[in-house]
Amino acid sequence: MNNKSVLIHCCCAHCTAYTVKYWQEQGYEATALWYNPNIHPYMEHQSRLEAMKTLSENMSFNLIVIESYDFIEYFRRVVGHEDERCALCFDIRLNKTAETAIGLGIKNFTSTLLISHQQKHDLLKGIGEKLAQEFGVDFLYADLRKRYSDSRHITKPMDLYRQQYCGCVYSEWERYTDKTIERSSNQ
Repeated sequence: MNNKSVLIHCCCAHCTAYTVKYWQEQGYEATALWYNPNIHPYMEHQSRLEAMKTLSENMSFNLIVIESYDFIEYFRRVVGHEDERCALCFDIRLNKTAETAIGLGIKNFTSTLLISHQQKHDLLKGIGEKLAQEFGVDFLYADLRKRYSDSRHITKPMDLYRQQYCGCVYSEWERYTDKTIERSSNQ
């Protein structure tokens, strides 16, 4: 395995730009992975994917696209567990990232989610470290939240599609209704 390579799970172009640059500056050969069964509706998923493809071309990094859109598996895991949806979602996507890293002979994995102020870093880090132990690869953690505006400065001239919510239907609903999903009283 290449110790100076990293597979980066990517949620969108705007979070990816600086994240890829950061790991390259740390001396890693960075490869991006697109796997996001949580992003809905389907056309939103496709708009974000097209932006990722454009970014990878403009920044000259390798992008691996997992073609399956496993939204049924995502909903099977999340429905009825909405209060745990972020942990379940992180686990689905980081699991696929670690599994793919092994298949490619890449020693390290991480996620662009770590640049977002909206994400739960302790939860992400814990899931990443758990999967690293299970798969025998290393999870690279870096708190890049202070660099999000740098990422936006990289992508703004590219005029890429920019999403308005995290990705799942729950976050879309919360974004546009200004409400939050609460734990059901019968659980």
